[in-house]
Amino acid sequence: MASINKVILVGNLGRDPELRYIQSGQAVANFSLATNEKWKDKEGNSQDRTEWHRIVVWGKSAENCAQYLQKGRSVYIEGKLQTRNWEDREGNKRTTTEIVAQVVQFLGGRGGAGSDGPPPPDVPPDTAPPASDVPF
Repeated sequence: MASINKVILVGNLGRDPELRYIQSGQAVANFSLATNEKWKDKEGNSQDRTEWHRIVVWGKSAENCAQYLQKGRSVYIEGKLQTRNWEDREGNKRTTTEIVAQVVQFLGGRGGAGSDGPPPPDVPPDTAPPASDVPF
């Protein structure tokens, strides 16, 4: 049976993107994204919760994110959920779950309606599926 691993988020950056280059020379950017949920409880009191997500962006998209995005900026992310394991400096086994972004679209500036400077481009995915793989 087929499966789907797709995540769509709209939120605000919790910190400026951190750009680095791996040994092969490919760019990778990391940043945190906050999504907010608001509701009223049984007593009618307003409640809210912020969920934090780790975002990873590769290639030219990573470079564009580092250039145009900053803490507080609104962004649309489409990607896949990925869990990876590693050892920290003390030799402890660590696990993290992150969203590997395949589409990044810059939205309004901090607080909503635009920002100073020229508008950034939409960041297309680095690779698109071949036309033969599109289901329609």
